[in-house]
Amino acid sequence: MARLNIQKVPTADVRSLPIFAEFDQLADRIRLQAYNLFSRRGAGEGHALDDWLTAEREVCWPAAELSERNGEFVLTVALAGFEPGEITVTATPREIMVKAAHKHERKSPGKGEPKLRWTEFRSNDILRRVEVPAAVDVDKISADFRNGLLEIVAPKAQPAAESPKQIEISKGS
Repeated sequence: MARLNIQKVPTADVRSLPIFAEFDQLADRIRLQAYNLFSRRGAGEGHALDDWLTAEREVCWPAAELSERNGEFVLTVALAGFEPGEITVTATPREIMVKAAHKHERKSPGKGEPKLRWTEFRSNDILRRVEVPAAVDVDKISADFRNGLLEIVAPKAQPAAESPKQIEISKGS
């Protein structure tokens, strides 16, 4: 299994990495697609969540699963066709983001090579953001990639131990 590097963001309010802007752009594309689905249906109410989830699948999100075991979250993401070096994992205490990108470049045909008439191969960028239900210990997150499946293990953060406090009660006058 290939070990992956993880960009670790210690607090959720630090959003300076470029991946945060990419996810904002992705959310805009999903929002537009969800609106288009809503419009095509005749703008009837009651299907907003279905429209949003369909838009997410259509825009670019790969299949994923979040499970919980022994005090940790395990996120599995299907990334068939990618190499470990093409995958970036970014984690904050409340979210895990995955970016996978590679390009299929068309080459100019050389002497004796076939001339390309059409192709369905294209540049692929996959982005997936998952909010976890409880804070995780960013420093202990690990990620492995094998057979097209990315597995991210995120241990839950331990609550800070607080020492008991004595509170004085003042006498009213």
